[in-house]
Amino acid sequence: MDETLEAVVRGRVQGVGFRYFAHREAMALGLGGWVANESDGSVRCLAVGDRISLETFAQRLRAGPPAAIVERVDLSWRPAASGVSYPSFSIRSGAHRGD
Repeated sequence: MDETLEAVVRGRVQGVGFRYFAHREAMALGLGGWVANESDGSVRCLAVGDRISLETFAQRLRAGPPAAIVERVDLSWRPAASGVSYPSFSIRSGAHRGD
C-alpha cells in the first residue's frame, strides 16, 4: 500500500540545485509527487510510493546535493489519498527562481 511523505528541507537548499537533485532521486526510486521552493528559503517535497522507497528518499534528502547544507528535514507521513494520482515526480516553480 502506498504512503505519502511530505518533507520540508531547511538550510542552504535554494540556489544549489536541490529541486533537481530531489527530482532525480525520486524518479530513480519510482516515486510520484513534486518538489518546490518555499518563500521562507526551504524546499518542500510531497512524494507518494512504497514505504521503503520513501524512507530511502528521506535519507537522500538529508544528504542533499554537494552544494547544499541541510540543517533539518521535517517529515510528515500519511496514507496515500485515494483518487489522487501523481504519475511522475515534477518540479514546481516556487518563491525562489534560482536553480
